[in-house]
Amino acid sequence: MVQSINTKVDLTASGTSFHGLTTYGKIMVGDKGFEFFNERNVQDFIQIPWEEVDFVSASVMMKGKAIPRFMIQTKSNGAFSFASKEPKKVLRAINKYIPGERMLRSLNLFDVLKRKIRK
Repeated sequence: MVQSINTKVDLTASGTSFHGLTTYGKIMVGDKGFEFFNERNVQDFIQIPWEEVDFVSASVMMKGKAIPRFMIQTKSNGAFSFASKEPKKVLRAINKYIPGERMLRSLNLFDVLKRKIRK
């Protein structure tokens, strides 16, 4: 069994990890870090301490009504992409530990096209 890095859990939600193959499991946000545990394989897990998080980027659609996925960029291990059934709750729980200036909104399709046209 995997040992959690958190001593206090603020939020537990079902979610999806897009690291490699798509896996379904539980997202845990706690006082020490962000964790994702696979439902079927207990050896498949992701643990990211808050000190390792560089920034969090969310894909926002329909003026904030829908957030299909979010990404956690780490300082040394790259980016991890996740989705949740309750993304607003997950991002609010993350915002307790990550300052607001490190919580970013990713570009949508129209913003990417505008940048390409301007270049």
